[in-house]
Amino acid sequence: MNKVISHSLFTDFDIDLFKAGKHFRLYNKLGAHLVSVNGVQGVYFAVWAPSAYSVAVIGDFNYWNDNEHHLEVRWDSSGIWEGFIPNVTHGTTYKYKIRSNNNGASIEKADPFAFYCEHPPHTASVVWDLDHKWKDEKWMKIRQNYNELDKPYSVYEVHLGSWKRHATEDRFLTYVEFAEDLVAYVKEMGFTHVEFMPIMEYPYDPSWGYQLIGYFAPTSRFGNPQEFMYLINKFHDAEIGVILDWVPSHFPDDAHGLGFFDGSNLFEHPDRRKGYHPDWKSLVFNYGRNEVRSFLISNAFFWLDYYHADGLRVDAVASMLYLDYSRNEGEWEPNIYGGRENLDTISFLKEFNEAVYSTFDGVQTIAEESTSYPMVSRPTSIGGLGFGMKWMMGWMHDTLNYFKKDTIYRKYHQNELSFSMTYTFSENFMLPLSHDEVVYGKKSIAGRMPGDEWQKFANLRLLYGYMFTHPGTKLLFMGSEFGQNREWNFEGSLDWDLLQSPYHQGVKKVVIDLNNLYKSQPALYENQFSQKGFEWINYSDHQNAVFSFIRKGNKVIEELIIVCNFTQVIREHYRIGLPRKGKLIEIFNSDATIYNGSGVSNKEKITIEGMPYNGRDYSAELVLAPLAVSVFRIS
Repeated sequence: MNKVISHSLFTDFDIDLFKAGKHFRLYNKLGAHLVSVNGVQGVYFAVWAPSAYSVAVIGDFNYWNDNEHHLEVRWDSSGIWEGFIPNVTHGTTYKYKIRSNNNGASIEKADPFAFYCEHPPHTASVVWDLDHKWKDEKWMKIRQNYNELDKPYSVYEVHLGSWKRHATEDRFLTYVEFAEDLVAYVKEMGFTHVEFMPIMEYPYDPSWGYQLIGYFAPTSRFGNPQEFMYLINKFHDAEIGVILDWVPSHFPDDAHGLGFFDGSNLFEHPDRRKGYHPDWKSLVFNYGRNEVRSFLISNAFFWLDYYHADGLRVDAVASMLYLDYSRNEGEWEPNIYGGRENLDTISFLKEFNEAVYSTFDGVQTIAEESTSYPMVSRPTSIGGLGFGMKWMMGWMHDTLNYFKKDTIYRKYHQNELSFSMTYTFSENFMLPLSHDEVVYGKKSIAGRMPGDEWQKFANLRLLYGYMFTHPGTKLLFMGSEFGQNREWNFEGSLDWDLLQSPYHQGVKKVVIDLNNLYKSQPALYENQFSQKGFEWINYSDHQNAVFSFIRKGNKVIEELIIVCNFTQVIREHYRIGLPRKGKLIEIFNSDATIYNGSGVSNKEKITIEGMPYNGRDYSAELVLAPLAVSVFRIS
């Protein structure tokens, strides 16, 4: 006998929104919800499975027996099965046993809307209440002041499983332990934001979290949902924003996951040319299906709503935008206009961004998009995709390619650095030195640097100085901030013992000071996405491998003069053109002795002369430190 009581959290309006692809808070309806019906406590279950013949809830409360608790399908053709089971409690493990109409097969599936999951390799969902006493009201009211596009935005990218392991027990740290160690460290380093590589539940550690199963559940590897909320709250207490990696581009085909969920291609596109990703051997969402759009945008809302996330970095956008992405001729079909763009994806991404920005104040969406697709970070009202920012992959590639070259060859490749300025204001670009650049034989960022040990670390400090003075926001992957020597290994901790070395201490100190410089100088952030915030002084001194430029804030007195020397040759009496009279004061030099540099600097104020140079009416002579960036203010 069925022990499920008829009950529903859905209204007719909810169903209409769901079918239209406009229900963006499905997490309050679908899934497992602790409720009281007629004075009896229990759980209301609801799951979308339109091709199911029957759906049973199985779990430890009924000894995983699929004859006990069958849900009822709604009458409105929504494909939603629902019902209330009395006396099921918080912490109960469960799955759905779905018998398909298509082939009669029975499938055990985790709940797509579960708020918590068993620790992998176990695969059941867990009934969980998300009640939490947040204490970040102050942050939520003012976070727009930290997240706007004309504010400093410096991101520390973290993979929680390998940032640091427990010192004596050889295990992951917990969310609560991260709330002490990681928050204090990010604050010390001066970053404005932290970005977590995917925190949603995933079954396979080597995927680094990019193959998600539990889209609505923080991974149980480090603790429970409230403990993750506690970690975010601690970051907000420290006035640090939290960005979550979000993966709407693909999902794995694990038997308990979203793939072939009710015996049909429910979440994935039924045409394998659109529904299968050849690179990652995973399934691709059907962005043209309204209910799937509701699922995905609800998922984005969920993390912004229940977890107070301050931004979403959207993974692998390029793979979503193009029908021929990683596909050979004959393996894809053009759109109705004969093009290669996925029109359903474009529509979905625009709607996602419009919905997020119109609902949540003070948040940003950031696209990892590796092609020249136009207007990714431009408003949808003028034809853009609507993201707040886009990763500047071209800058990352060209810059790292330049820096790995021996200094004697750099004069032949200066255009690799100057080229970024020809397109840097076409999007709101974030400059990333991300996890993708320190794996698969690419070496660590420090490991790419040429020369002897001194030169390697001078180059690294120069790279970061150039990055932080280049227009755009910043992102640095963990370990790079102190010069991790070896490639990132997701199975172990960062090499924290390296900080016993003066060279590594110097790199850490330079990143701290660059973060503080970035945050304290309006010229570096007020117009970081605008042409009016940048002006070349000289980009053509190839022979000396030097270039110089001006960064501008909203006031003339905020201007900064940046000079980069990309060789180890000390250049005395180096003249640059300047915009006005006054005195130059060096406020930052990556060769300073506090960074374990050689200490070559401009210690005295430099008088600007009325001598034309570089096409300007004024100029001054500087000393350029070896393999260093110098930042000057005009007084």
